[in-house]
Amino acid sequence: MRKIVVAAIGAAGLLTGTVCGSVASADPSGTPTYRQLAGVGSDTTQGVMNGLSQVVTINGVKVLGSYDAVGSANVTTKDPATTPGCTLARPNGSGAGRTALTNSLQAGNGCLDFSRSSSLNLAAATPGLTYVPFAVDAVSYAITPTSSVPRKLALTDLKAIYHCDPNYVGTGPNFGLNVYLPQAGSGTRSFWESTMGITEADVVAGVYPCIKDTKNGAPVEEHDGRVLDDNSIAPFSIAQYLAQSSQTIADLRGRAILGTIDGVSPTTLNSGFGVKRDVYNVIPTSKIGTAPWSTVFAGPNSLICQQTNVINTYGFAANAHCGDTSQQTP
Repeated sequence: MRKIVVAAIGAAGLLTGTVCGSVASADPSGTPTYRQLAGVGSDTTQGVMNGLSQVVTINGVKVLGSYDAVGSANVTTKDPATTPGCTLARPNGSGAGRTALTNSLQAGNGCLDFSRSSSLNLAAATPGLTYVPFAVDAVSYAITPTSSVPRKLALTDLKAIYHCDPNYVGTGPNFGLNVYLPQAGSGTRSFWESTMGITEADVVAGVYPCIKDTKNGAPVEEHDGRVLDDNSIAPFSIAQYLAQSSQTIADLRGRAILGTIDGVSPTTLNSGFGVKRDVYNVIPTSKIGTAPWSTVFAGPNSLICQQTNVINTYGFAANAHCGDTSQQTP
């Protein structure tokens, strides 16, 4: 009934990163407590942005405040003594981060200044937003070492799995695989849907009944391998995997290993992997030429783009278009 999940599993080892370091702290740490530029959003890039927030300074003062996608229910992004009312529900994912940024800009409350995004979304926004790339990530599929899914697949096989092809996943109540997507609003979710040739509307409508985004009633958080068992599959950022394996960020891999796609193994500095993507910081278009946004984000000589070593340490490859401000919402 299932030709992929009963195939012999090829030999492959656990991936290990070549970078090392202590686990990055969540949310802004050190002084000042509140930063000029506060941002929320993507789980994928929260670690590298936390790392950058420790080294990006203007006149010796840290200016980036990056708040994790998960943690306490609420975050306070600005000093209540000077900018009251900036306690908000913690946004989880690229979509939620963009929404929170847009809401703040529309309210004119100064609570948020940028958002993190692991996918490009140029849908109309008011006020206008600019997606500024700063690094390159790649995404593979994650399974367990004793999984019924082979460690090497063609992209066409992955697409068949995520289309719930009965030759790959079974039929009706006999689906042999738990085919996972991350929580709604995740940039990795939208990127993986696009790569697999499926749409969010069809996923929500149940067109692909083998796909799940919850386990035991809880949303599936992206890049958390602890959701996996021997009959499940999920997308996983290679940068996240490498940073977790090197203990640069908290290790949530569980038993997860990454699969090979079209004969290309997921490796360090993943710009050569076939399924790759730019990752972004989203800023108000009106602020492209205004400091500190212009100083920190915009242009190839921006403070973020000068930190290639930090970007590499978190498993991402350098982006040849770092700081580009041409991708703007209508």
